[in-house]
Amino acid sequence: MDLHIFSNIQKHISLSESEKLYLRNALPVKELKRKELVLRQGQICRNLYYVESGSLRAFNLNDDGKESTIMFAIRDWWVTDMNGFVNQKKAQLSIEALEHCRLLELSYDLLERLYTEIPKFERFFRILFQNAYIREQQRAFHNIALSTEQRYQYFIDKYPDIVEKITQKQIATYLGVTPEFLSAVKKK
Repeated sequence: MDLHIFSNIQKHISLSESEKLYLRNALPVKELKRKELVLRQGQICRNLYYVESGSLRAFNLNDDGKESTIMFAIRDWWVTDMNGFVNQKKAQLSIEALEHCRLLELSYDLLERLYTEIPKFERFFRILFQNAYIREQQRAFHNIALSTEQRYQYFIDKYPDIVEKITQKQIATYLGVTPEFLSAVKKK
């Protein structure tokens, strides 16, 4: 079985066949059904997930029951509650399958072992985490500098594969507006 994760890793580092075999044997596969949670807000976040197939969304539910979608993840993306994972603390996010998903589960303990046993993984995850930080910084900048219309257009242009899989409500919670407001924006 050839995993998509190897082409993802190959973008930044090269692995020998023995390193690929080690990783293949070390990463459990997790199958999720639509609407199933892989992480529940408030749980200790012990894993980082690679999306082999399917799509997910990470969201926060505040004390008033209001959802805020923080990110989406599709095939060939990584997803977790980063603060919870890095610090081994309670997750601030829930991660839900938007459709049937096949994930590879990378535990915090395995990641620490990879850093020691295959040091080039430190480079890979440094690049991965830097890119995630840049993406979130761009999102914060867009939230400050762009109108809702511009943010919506940017989102559908940048992530056309995601738009097909999610509801208007989920897009609205990602953009930080109500579904009704987003509907009005779309009609313009």
